[in-house]
Amino acid sequence: MSLENSGCIVTVNSIPQAICYHETPKFSAAIGAEWSSKPESTSPKLTLNDPGTKGQLSCSGVILDPDTGLVLCHGMIFLPFLLDRDLSKCHYLFRDSFTTELQLHVNYLTTKVATKKEVPYMYHGEKEVKLNRRGLGMALLSSSHQIHRKIEMVTAELLLMVSCSEFQDSFTKLFRKSDSWHFYTEQSEGDADTHLNDMASLHWFALLKMQNFYKSGMKRLNYASAGSLKKGDVTFACGSPFSSFCPDIFMNTLSKGIVSNLDGKRNAMILTDARCLPGTEGGGVFILSAGQYYLCGIIVAPLCWRANEWIGLTLVCSVAHIIENVKQALPALGCCLNSFLVPISGSRTHFMKFVGNSGLFHLLSAVVLIESDRTWGSGVMLNPKLLLTCRHVMDGAVHITVKLAGEYERQSSRLNAIKGKVVFATEEASPYDIAVVELESPVPGIKEPILANAFHSGDDLLVIGYGVFGRLCSPSVTSGILSSVITVDGKPVMLQTTCAVHSGSSGGALISACSGELLGIVSSNTKDNTVGATYPHLNFSIPVTVLQSPLTEYTKTRDTTAFEVLNRAGEEVKAVWKLQRKSVMKPSSKL
Repeated sequence: MSLENSGCIVTVNSIPQAICYHETPKFSAAIGAEWSSKPESTSPKLTLNDPGTKGQLSCSGVILDPDTGLVLCHGMIFLPFLLDRDLSKCHYLFRDSFTTELQLHVNYLTTKVATKKEVPYMYHGEKEVKLNRRGLGMALLSSSHQIHRKIEMVTAELLLMVSCSEFQDSFTKLFRKSDSWHFYTEQSEGDADTHLNDMASLHWFALLKMQNFYKSGMKRLNYASAGSLKKGDVTFACGSPFSSFCPDIFMNTLSKGIVSNLDGKRNAMILTDARCLPGTEGGGVFILSAGQYYLCGIIVAPLCWRANEWIGLTLVCSVAHIIENVKQALPALGCCLNSFLVPISGSRTHFMKFVGNSGLFHLLSAVVLIESDRTWGSGVMLNPKLLLTCRHVMDGAVHITVKLAGEYERQSSRLNAIKGKVVFATEEASPYDIAVVELESPVPGIKEPILANAFHSGDDLLVIGYGVFGRLCSPSVTSGILSSVITVDGKPVMLQTTCAVHSGSSGGALISACSGELLGIVSSNTKDNTVGATYPHLNFSIPVTVLQSPLTEYTKTRDTTAFEVLNRAGEEVKAVWKLQRKSVMKPSSKL
């Protein structure tokens, strides 16, 4: 089964009278439903107590088995139909736990390949609309064949809803209420909003069975156990942004990223930087191995906001864990599920990776967590005793604590925390936000990173740092490209990337995905001071070429004055880092 045919849209009809759906001129979406929105607010709202109003809730789903018509999706859209809303003591929910008003259907795609002699049609449901070739339009890039997509709709039956306790354990540990996480809605005071975005409900999933399902050549899915995943593995997400809104355009949209982080028993929780939108909840996340796609997870939520910080990553639950819980609830389905959900075979070396032969494991080991008196951030080990970080991470502290993750955390508990001393930090007036730290004792086995001497816009990159979950988890990895190399007098002074950079990533490593070389030290992302919003995918790093000469001199002489050159940067360099560089180009037009 191709990725584009593996997904579907699950829609629940006849919403109870306590919940109403309002149409607005501007579309907004939350967990796949078309919620209402106040004109002055961008936050989607689901309101209560408007009797007689009907509507629908929808989300993405995955067709597990075309032979039996089994579909797996997120369970959030079913919660308004529960007879008893208290889920604290439940692990399974069957059809009799819901109101009789619950009705659902599934939309799925079929494809038809036509030759250029055939008249092209656009399919939607039972309608066929002949394409008009007159006037302006989109030019077809293929002159020999055209792929026609047709959306079919069938009714479906809810077999059960099941919770994934392993995912919930990790979620409770990492997503603390004090961090003010917001996934779909941002409630304002005085609103009587339902808690469809309640953190305690995100670990529920639904298993459905489609009625009168036409297979149209679809094949069964295989899955990869999340326990075999590693950070940096390439992921492909397939979901329908805004779910039932404009399925002709949005249905089964693909997105590509990498595994950014993993947590829980056998990696029950997966974090990926594949960008997904509201409505893709319940969609599938796949990995590619030996030319075949394997389902590894189900989208739980596109992460939106942590306090005032935009996150822009996607939260995923391991599909293997969900299936294990389904088997416990429905033993009769065990044989059926075992027949097609076969764990991936072969070595992990067949997994598609974002990093080549450089070895992401060694790069992860070189990035450490730094804690000072009042702040914390990331740092990069250059050798067993020397590391670089940002001045603002130190916040004026002289003595700090360095914590190591990965291999060193498992080998020896005494290496979890090592004391360090700040031997140099740039002045506040310096554009280069850098601090140099010496550890009291060396860290054995550190593989010294290779420092880059050239930069090329468009190159694939990785950022490694303690953003998103910070001290609660091991370092996260995000992917992107080098979008710009800013130079002064022909020398690089700033690197701009599209990798997601969050609070806690400062001092982290900017890595070439091709060579594994260290390109720079992450310094900041971008904040709009007028609205207070941050933009993680617009960020800046200090090129290692700025640091190479003073580092070389310091390792030879142990004289910290070697770093004073960083305080003597010119005014143009300062203007670059203040984002105040004057343009030398004069506009030739008022347009």
